[in-house]
Amino acid sequence: MRIAYLEDEPDVAATVSTWLREAGHEVECFSSGVACARAVESSRFDVCLLDWMVPDLSGLEVLARLQIKLRHATPPVVFSTGRDSEEDVVGVLTAGADDYIVKPLSRPLLLARLQAVTRRQQGVAGASLQQDFGRLTVDHGRRQLALDGRLIALTERETDLALYLFQNVGRALSRERLIQVVWSLTSDVDTRTVDVHISNLRRKLKLTPESGWRLVSIYGHGYRLERERNSS
Repeated sequence: MRIAYLEDEPDVAATVSTWLREAGHEVECFSSGVACARAVESSRFDVCLLDWMVPDLSGLEVLARLQIKLRHATPPVVFSTGRDSEEDVVGVLTAGADDYIVKPLSRPLLLARLQAVTRRQQGVAGASLQQDFGRLTVDHGRRQLALDGRLIALTERETDLALYLFQNVGRALSRERLIQVVWSLTSDVDTRTVDVHISNLRRKLKLTPESGWRLVSIYGHGYRLERERNSS
């Protein structure tokens, strides 16, 4: 099994990598979320083992970026982190992770969980995640958005941005994070590009209070997609 391992603590990374290699797995270790995401996007891995809080791109943001870029080809993802509240666990699993292990890690448990998620993946390959928001339907598997039952024509980048926003309804997202996740750190992208794409989505998807949505601009930071309280 080929594993992409994201961990920024050198001692932990060395220990866990040794466990995995001794169990017969091939491991590529990363201390940067951006480097990990790029590697998984460009090369086949059987599973991703992600720490949550790492420099430049968190484990959750790596997961979101892989879901956008790889779609159904996203490998199983297991989180390894010291955050153990019920809210954290629910949030990670809701975001699309396959499993969650709290640090300090146990070697037998880690190996068993990795084997389990790869077995489960074989049974759910090709599954589609669809969200229904009243007039709006968001199909992450098919990368389609429909308004009142009619598909909306979006560019590839507008689709990437829309899917990420709907994965994070109610969360503040900085322009820099949107560039990292959606544009993959393309060097010629600036924050004005994000603003233009946001404006396009507001218009095409009718993300207005009259339609039950607010795509809020947060001064000096970024954007937050919100549902109006009375919307169905």
